[in-house]
Amino acid sequence: MSCSNLSLRFTHYSFVNDGKIKNSVTISPASLPIPVRIASRSLTILVLLSAGWAQGPDPRQSHLPRFAEPANPKLPTMFIVGDSTVRNGRGDGANGQWGWGDMVGKYFDSAKINVVNWALGGRSSRTYITEGHWGRVVAALKPGDFVMIQFGHNDGGALNDNSRARGTIKGIGDESEEIDNLLTKQHEIVHTYGWYMRRYVEDTKAKGATPIICTMIPRKIWKDGKIQRNKADYAGWAADVARSENAPLIDLNEIIATRYDEMGPEKVNPLFADEHTHTTRPGAELNAECVIAGLKALPSNPLVSYFAAHS
Repeated sequence: MSCSNLSLRFTHYSFVNDGKIKNSVTISPASLPIPVRIASRSLTILVLLSAGWAQGPDPRQSHLPRFAEPANPKLPTMFIVGDSTVRNGRGDGANGQWGWGDMVGKYFDSAKINVVNWALGGRSSRTYITEGHWGRVVAALKPGDFVMIQFGHNDGGALNDNSRARGTIKGIGDESEEIDNLLTKQHEIVHTYGWYMRRYVEDTKAKGATPIICTMIPRKIWKDGKIQRNKADYAGWAADVARSENAPLIDLNEIIATRYDEMGPEKVNPLFADEHTHTTRPGAELNAECVIAGLKALPSNPLVSYFAAHS
């Protein structure tokens, strides 16, 4: 292959609140002055030798697990979004940890509806949006689809730091804070937890789909013989948003906590793969059972016609 026939393509990624903007430019050596042309041949060889780095996937995305696409695009799809308690890692049980979103699909008739778990570990209601993952869901939504939403576990972190920068302002109001994000190096307006949750609901409805809010599953923290609830913060705020937006609500925080209370610490402990947050497969299966129980308890269950016969 002649270097004179090669061209160089440079790609620059700029991240914005809803994803990234990619700018590319292609340079042909023939269009360059002779001295630069000679140098470009050397640069071309260098680029070819390092192609695995220079032309590889965007480094902010390459480590992320792939999301399963709906098996039959003609059918309605239920998208599940959330954090690692919904989908842990790549959804393969690494470290013995599973999220409930990987267990809930078996309760639905695959001939009637697709169920895809697009939750992503480590994300908050804010960063699932700002990293562009929510934009991908919105782009895939069609009228008649459903979105099940659970966030809260990671929203209590720092608003701005150089490690995760994923926190949200507490509450459901319209307060905001402008920051120069130390992690992404982008200027960003950070909103309340409730603002982001309303965004999920409003975007879903705008596409003719149905949002279903789930309160965060409880952590395994006992107090006076009972599991601590989160009604004073994220579970309560999620419920407030569901009421104000007229969206179906599954109060997983209360439903699962009640189950744990009934079982007691001795039986609950094996359901967790770490101290208090991430569940084992049996723990995720129990949580999925609670999701279905919560759906069936709704005054008007939007998914009633899609359940499998054995559910």
